[in-house]
Amino acid sequence: MRAAVRQVADGTYLVHGPSTNWVILTEGDAVTLIDTGYPGDRERLLDSLAQVGSSPEAVTAVLITHAHNDHLGSAQYLRATHGTPVYAHEAEVPHARRDFLHQVGVGQVLRNAWRPGVAPWAVHALRAGGTADVAVTAPEAFPAPGPLDLPGRPVPVPTPGHTDGHCAFHLPGSAAVVSGDALVSGHPTSRIRGPQLLPDMFHHERAAALDSLDVLAKLDGDLLLPGHGPVHEGSVRDAARLARERAQ
Repeated sequence: MRAAVRQVADGTYLVHGPSTNWVILTEGDAVTLIDTGYPGDRERLLDSLAQVGSSPEAVTAVLITHAHNDHLGSAQYLRATHGTPVYAHEAEVPHARRDFLHQVGVGQVLRNAWRPGVAPWAVHALRAGGTADVAVTAPEAFPAPGPLDLPGRPVPVPTPGHTDGHCAFHLPGSAAVVSGDALVSGHPTSRIRGPQLLPDMFHHERAAALDSLDVLAKLDGDLLLPGHGPVHEGSVRDAARLARERAQ
């Protein structure tokens, strides 16, 4: 299974899994991996590293926007197999350990099954490992609040709401923002195309998710690399504002 890898800037790649994206940042032989897709995306994840001339052994760190199964899927695999550290916002660390789970439940999915796209999405999520045990045994909080000393020099930007510790990453060197699920450009359960919030059932706290759009609107960048949907080329500020307008 081949991954769909798109180079969006020097050393910056957005990778599309079947329904979830991840980002690869390269610097020489070293790599930062932001998110890892579903457990079922592992073959594609490893293929995406090979396509950019790298390997799992070269991954300096895994950064997690948030600890839902479709983003955390292979983090523990990389940690256990290659000793790769897994970093998240301090509020998301216990979520990644599975001390608790803030993720859409079966009941919520069933109540929304009449909506277009929900049933096919749910079937795919189950087949890809949406309910699998992907707990990370020793996730760590980011070692510094500013630019991380990792390939790509990502800057963590707390964007709570989707989960309590959701975090986007600003890439000033690439004029890009990795937005995770705080701001997406599409989803199988949405009929909207372009910048948007995910449907309400996916957010742990929708009001906070709306406020986080205002945080993203303060970031300079002309590339939005979302957790779901295609790359959005254009002002990240305008994209966040449009998503807020659509969510009203």
